[in-house]
Amino acid sequence: MQKKYRLMLVILLALLALACSLGAPAVSTPDAKAAPTAEAISATSTPEATSAPTAAPTAAPTAETVSGTSTAEPTTVPTAEPTLNSPAADTTGEQPALITGSYKYSNDIVEIYYAENAVALTDMTGFIKRDQKWELPVNSQVLGYMTMDTKTKSGTFRLALPAIPEGVLNDVSNKGKHDKGVQVFAVSYSPNLTGSPFSVGDDRTLGWPSYLASIVTDSGNKNEVTGGRLIVWAPDDKQSFPTGFGPDGLLFTKDDPTGPIPAGYSVIDLDQKPFGIIQSRTASMTLFEPKETAIKDFSKQSYSDAFNNMFNDIKKHYAFDGVKNKEPNWDALYKQVYPLVQAAETKKDAQAYLEALAQFSYAFKDGHVGLEGKPVSAYFWSLAGYGYGFAIRELDDGRAMVTYVLDGGPAQAAGIEKGAEIVQFNGLPVKDAIGKVQPPLTNYSTDSTKRLDQAVYLLRGPQGSKATLVFKNPNGQAQTIDLDAVKETQSLYAALGLNSQQDLIPVTSSILPSEIGYIKINSNYDDLQLILRLFERALIQFEKNKVLGLIIDMRQNPGGNPLGLAGFLTKQTITLGQLQYLSDTTGKFEPEGPPEEFTANQNQYHFDKMVLLVGNGCTSACELESYGFSKVPGMQVVGETATGGVEAEVSRGQFKLPENIALQVPYGRFINPDGSLFLEGQGVAPKVKVPVTADSALSTDDTVLKAAENLILK
Repeated sequence: MQKKYRLMLVILLALLALACSLGAPAVSTPDAKAAPTAEAISATSTPEATSAPTAAPTAAPTAETVSGTSTAEPTTVPTAEPTLNSPAADTTGEQPALITGSYKYSNDIVEIYYAENAVALTDMTGFIKRDQKWELPVNSQVLGYMTMDTKTKSGTFRLALPAIPEGVLNDVSNKGKHDKGVQVFAVSYSPNLTGSPFSVGDDRTLGWPSYLASIVTDSGNKNEVTGGRLIVWAPDDKQSFPTGFGPDGLLFTKDDPTGPIPAGYSVIDLDQKPFGIIQSRTASMTLFEPKETAIKDFSKQSYSDAFNNMFNDIKKHYAFDGVKNKEPNWDALYKQVYPLVQAAETKKDAQAYLEALAQFSYAFKDGHVGLEGKPVSAYFWSLAGYGYGFAIRELDDGRAMVTYVLDGGPAQAAGIEKGAEIVQFNGLPVKDAIGKVQPPLTNYSTDSTKRLDQAVYLLRGPQGSKATLVFKNPNGQAQTIDLDAVKETQSLYAALGLNSQQDLIPVTSSILPSEIGYIKINSNYDDLQLILRLFERALIQFEKNKVLGLIIDMRQNPGGNPLGLAGFLTKQTITLGQLQYLSDTTGKFEPEGPPEEFTANQNQYHFDKMVLLVGNGCTSACELESYGFSKVPGMQVVGETATGGVEAEVSRGQFKLPENIALQVPYGRFINPDGSLFLEGQGVAPKVKVPVTADSALSTDDTVLKAAENLILK
């Protein structure tokens, strides 16, 4: 299962998204759709933030019995031992007992993903050891109350320190001899994902915090701590603590200068030189949103300045820089788009500015790249709000067959019937006409997914659109007709295989008449705890009712945050790709922590026969989830197409631009051990491919679902 710090880092594995994939232009995120695309429309919810109760350790051990002592590598004792900076204003003869503070955030993922929020006293042993898989002991965890104001995107917190903490003692004195050591903590955001409010079991915390934490970390250098504040507890007054970062600029390494630290609690200010020590009874801290995940806000700048700042940032950090057929020609793109931006600025033309940004986005063969916001939604519908009252589907044999005819629409009035073959469109063979379509404000990572949408948007257009086409009804002769587009959306939704009504919950389930358990995961961009509980509840009910098999439907899920739900179905660890970002320090793409993994859940469920349904409407985090399911022993993967092949991390590539326009571009990429891209441009392919024939295209049944049922029942 994706663990807590990994979840938040991939905001923090992102925003279909976002996480999400942002294949659809007229949306606020990859998963909150205002306009439909072939990658799906899903509902989002913003759960009301609630508090988690304050908790303290159940036992107070002596200094000698606190478990897990870690010893830092010794070094030469400094000839003159420096002292920690103790400003008189902060020294009252007492020691900290209550930590209070505030925070701000710009990325609203925390509002969507978590409903139970708290802060935690977080043991920093993982950082001291530089062990990103170090598991936070439950006995050391102390929770505090926090508020969250979603209107101002800010909040406050309070955390009472326990009389004697139960963290791990670490000798960081660098004295060349073994000391008892000190316990080192940060305060960090600690939302509850599943189970109890503590990080334990399926909701373990690994490594050390970097998101909304009292410390500042450098994501470009392995999340090294570079500033902020720590809480230190010393068992006596004979312990030492670093007074600075040392020549290597790193904390808790052998070249750190050290000095004495008082017994009991101290708050250490890492931003002072030497480090400051605060012993006020009530100490204040700020929880920091990493600058990398903060939205890049250029909305108050001129069109030209905003574009230049955005362009330069993306050119430097784009996830697929240097990847053949993925990286745009930056110089040519700038020469093409910047004059359009300048012209829009001169004319004060917001629509021309939006159109220039659309041209910029089209340069990427990347389903995560896209524009969003109300102006974008309006622009989308101005380009695709009119249709001819019918929909088509390309069959495996190359024919374009009419699969839907709107009652009373232009196509029906002209005599087109369901099952008709479209032969020509505006003077071109229909195959060629489809290939020339630019789906509005939409990008793709695979040619196959783009082709599906091109067939959809061939029959969409702005007001005043006209078409001349040649068609043959079933058993009929070729006919040529002229059609005028009308304002209608029914044929668009039919072409995309969607209902105009959005799903109200992220996971639905039922026992089919065939006595097979069926789970449909509509979105991973929702309350993550709710997704987990609904999914496991379905598994419990299926086992209770002794279903004949299990079908998991991921075909219309635009992404969000992967949860590793496959961990309920196997005890095996499933290794995903290695997340990488460009490091400003090295100038290269560097690993972000260890490779992603889905691990076994404590509760396991078994079904003799299992089928996973995939399709091109499954993108981004949905593809990670689907990949996990595909690796469950005995799982059969069924579908007409592979998933969308849209796999990257987007939380660091969020932009606010003038005219209430937002842009998303992925900055993180996942790679395989051989350096090739993980899932991007490929997706999860079906092992059992369901053919697209005239019968299946015209069927009122879900032929892919039927194929899955037949596999289980045979």
